[in-house]
Amino acid sequence: MSLKSVSLMDFFHFIALSSAFLGGAFVLNNFLTYIYDLPGFFGTLALIGINLGEINTNTSFTIKLLGVFQTISYLAAVVYPISIIYNKIDYRDEKMPNNISEIIVSAAFWSVLFVGLVDAFISFVRIEDFLPIIVGEDLALSLGKPSFRGMYVHFPLIAVGIIIALLRRRIDFIWLALMIVLGELLIVIARFIFSYEQAFMGDLVRFWYAALFLFSSAYTLVHDGHVRVDIIYAAFSEKRKAHTNIYGSLIFGIPLCWVILIRGLWNESSPFNLALLNFEVTQQGFGMYVKYLMSGFLVIFALSMLFQFANFIISNINNLENYSEQSDHASEHERFS
Repeated sequence: MSLKSVSLMDFFHFIALSSAFLGGAFVLNNFLTYIYDLPGFFGTLALIGINLGEINTNTSFTIKLLGVFQTISYLAAVVYPISIIYNKIDYRDEKMPNNISEIIVSAAFWSVLFVGLVDAFISFVRIEDFLPIIVGEDLALSLGKPSFRGMYVHFPLIAVGIIIALLRRRIDFIWLALMIVLGELLIVIARFIFSYEQAFMGDLVRFWYAALFLFSSAYTLVHDGHVRVDIIYAAFSEKRKAHTNIYGSLIFGIPLCWVILIRGLWNESSPFNLALLNFEVTQQGFGMYVKYLMSGFLVIFALSMLFQFANFIISNINNLENYSEQSDHASEHERFS
């Protein structure tokens, strides 16, 4: 494929894939930089004299080398889509971004399901003063610290959720929706029959409901399940709908996701990083210690939507090409008939 043969749709294909891959590289390197104190992209630039911020370059050779790999990941996020388009490898295949988004969302769903159940149980036995009896005084005291509970309870459960997502490869919205209903039912029964109510009960429902609302957005987008209130789009032809979806995703969808990621993760004091890195919790007595994870929900939302907007753009480009081929065949049939 030569540069002259690159079409506008090839360019849109590149924008869709590169935006998704850059988003993944940005989120991954954000946590590598601030959790493991790696130099990141800006730190690597500072090594060659391009200092765009207060970057610490007094690090070991190994750390600097890891920073170079971090920078290469951004380059790969741009080069790989170019190679796909140039070499026509799985050309116009919307399955790849959809599969990646599916894994991200599925891992997030299973993670919040396990974290919600276990953290709620710990909060309950802690309130009822059963925790020292179950795990001992020292561990009970440690589980009252957000950082300890996050590192040694939440993160292993998140790892389990990721493993299940890689093996299962499907999204189980129905289970989380069912758990929300059961959680609300438990609150009603406990409050009005047994006059028992604790902060962790409301925290659990809010935790799961926020996850269901934000994580299912990408899935609903691809399956066209969002509620539409329009008087124009419904009357469009299939070709015009495809153009609307492509340009709408490029102008509104992808930029919105990047605004969320950049505003939330740009530096260590950005709101998402501030909450996630400090294990931020609510101040409601013995509530659940999951507030910091709810900040991460927006990161998952933006990242999964980036991949699904890429899938959406490529899918609609395929629809346009199929429509064009059908029109050409119809024209040829009319000429020879």
